Amino acid sequence: MIIESRFNGPTGSGNGGWSAGVFAAALDDRGPVEVTLRRPPPLETPLSAVDGEIRDPDGQVVAQVRRVEPFTAVVPPVDRPTAAAVAKAYPGLVDHPFPGCYVCGPANPDGLRIFPGRLPDGRTAAPFRAPERVVPATVWAALDCPGGWAVIAPGRPYVLGRIAAVVAALPAPGDECVVTGAMVGAEGRKAEVHSSLYGPDGALLGHARATWIALPPA
Repeated sequence: MIIESRFNGPTGSGNGGWSAGVFAAALDDRGPVEVTLRRPPPLETPLSAVDGEIRDPDGQVVAQVRRVEPFTAVVPPVDRPTAAAVAKAYPGLVDHPFPGCYVCGPANPDGLRIFPGRLPDGRTAAPFRAPERVVPATVWAALDCPGGWAVIAPGRPYVLGRIAAVVAALPAPGDECVVTGAMVGAEGRKAEVHSSLYGPDGALLGHARATWIALPPA
């Protein structure tokens, strides 16, 4: 398996959600599967799945993948106009730690362009138009950053450390969806978040729980 360069996250590495979705496919890309990232996923590098681990050509462990028990980590939906309204105040439009991110980077014109704004209750929400090609990793990616932006703040960047997702159904290309996220706990440098993806009819297409890790000060 290869994480193509267009699916980047932080500079020089793969977007965590997309990469996790690709890695999850080694077991079951619909879930529930949990992926723990042990190092930034390298781009354009042949990776292999060996005994529940994703390894690079040198044998170094990039991620660990395992099946988990079914879980409920659903963030309530909002209607699309509400999501579109808060997306206009997406903090990443002004201050983004990784502006070229495939999922939420405003400097990436070819990405998913999911811009999670903050709701009054602290949840995030964003409209999401499904791309022309939709695979389970697309849902994993869409579930990634909206959770992270529930904790990311100016001068406080976080990266994905672990994510478990369930993909109930895939959106059709061009579907106008909504993604929601919420922080559910924090300890030290770790923040626990949930996220959910809803289709045009309000159906729950997927949900995830994740651990984000604050980067140390530069």
